Amino acid sequence: MPRSERSPLLLAGLLAAAGVTHFAVPRPYDTTIPSGLPGSPRAWTYASGAVELALAAGVALPRTRRTAALATAAFFVGVFPANVKMALDRRHRPAPQKAAAFGRLPLQVPLVLWARGIAANGEGRS
Repeated sequence: MPRSERSPLLLAGLLAAAGVTHFAVPRPYDTTIPSGLPGSPRAWTYASGAVELALAAGVALPRTRRTAALATAAFFVGVFPANVKMALDRRHRPAPQKAAAFGRLPLQVPLVLWARGIAANGEGRS
């Protein structure tokens, strides 16, 4: 399988794995939910996990890939405030935890670009 055909499936796998962890181990995600959002953090954790699973399915399927990849890029931008909150909350923790939390922040950029690149390749157009 050529690299260009694997890329959407790799992104779908990443999204699916993240989505599953929101349900399997929700507590770490609960702590990243900004307090200004209405409802319980757990509800937001489950909702974001469900969105990741739906996006994974959409990116995996050629027919919906372009739209799902654009939605994935928007999702990665939308969850950035949670990553910022996590980094700020962990700024006084031991160096490895702090480094991991702050290291996630710049990773959002290549994730957004990856999703946009998949969308730009025209997959999903009939």
